[in-house]
Amino acid sequence: MIVLFQRFDKLLIDLPKPEYADPNGASAVQELLGGKFGEMSTLNNYLYQSFNFRNKKKFKPFYDLVASITAEEIAHVELVSHTINIMLENTTFPGDPDIAPLQNAKDLRFHHHFIDTAQTAKPADSHGRPWTGDNVFNSGNLLLDLIHNFFLECGARTHKMRVYEMTEHPTARRMIGYLLVRGGVHVVAYAKAIQVMTGVDMTKMMPIPNLSNRAFETAREFEDAGIHTKLYTWSPSDFRDINKIWTGTHPEDGKPLEVIVGMPEGAPKPDYDDLPEEFAPGISAEDYQEIVKRLMKSAGM
Repeated sequence: MIVLFQRFDKLLIDLPKPEYADPNGASAVQELLGGKFGEMSTLNNYLYQSFNFRNKKKFKPFYDLVASITAEEIAHVELVSHTINIMLENTTFPGDPDIAPLQNAKDLRFHHHFIDTAQTAKPADSHGRPWTGDNVFNSGNLLLDLIHNFFLECGARTHKMRVYEMTEHPTARRMIGYLLVRGGVHVVAYAKAIQVMTGVDMTKMMPIPNLSNRAFETAREFEDAGIHTKLYTWSPSDFRDINKIWTGTHPEDGKPLEVIVGMPEGAPKPDYDDLPEEFAPGISAEDYQEIVKRLMKSAGM
């Protein structure tokens, strides 16, 4: 098997960039990135389950399911990271080191953002503990792994709902609303996979927690667009047997489920201005002009 990832320079959705910061809110959102139930955990659980999957041909619909969701989780990691970056913008100010231009960070919860990563996301939880491979569960038993994945997605959903209630920052709320919907897709997908294997209808327990995504304003937009019914292959040719599992109707509203070959259209990524008080990126205007000259020379221009 050749493992390949094709990358596109887009985010899953557009993220608003308000003029105000919420650095303590960003520290809470860190849990959705590097916490036990964060996007780095869902990504790496499914990534290693797909790498280590046994009898892929025999159980291809289940392999295709885990492998395709893996690809989406990479995009979720990036979406949460950009959310944190945007929430940190405008926290500090440029100036001479002697006036302490980072003074606004002194009493904030997550000093790593200002000392370690120049006001950007860190692969860690809300307390700065680095994400660890100990969060990966890959037993080799297909049913056990699917049950674990169902539980993992329900835990992730719980944490997103709680962080949503901790911040009113529009970037965080839009991201969380979208991921509540997409995470809900994964909950249903693993429930259906378990039902195919065992006959047990896990969807009768849903939603967990017992609160509809429609209770969250920013999730309603995406449900109204039908995103909760779509599962993507994330490949133009592979992983199409997910249609053996992702079929029928949605357990909450009865709408028909749909497999989409490929990936979502996506939206432009945000860019970030220089942050001189953090020496980031640390390239002066003069140095930039010299770099441009060297690039042009390398290109034969």
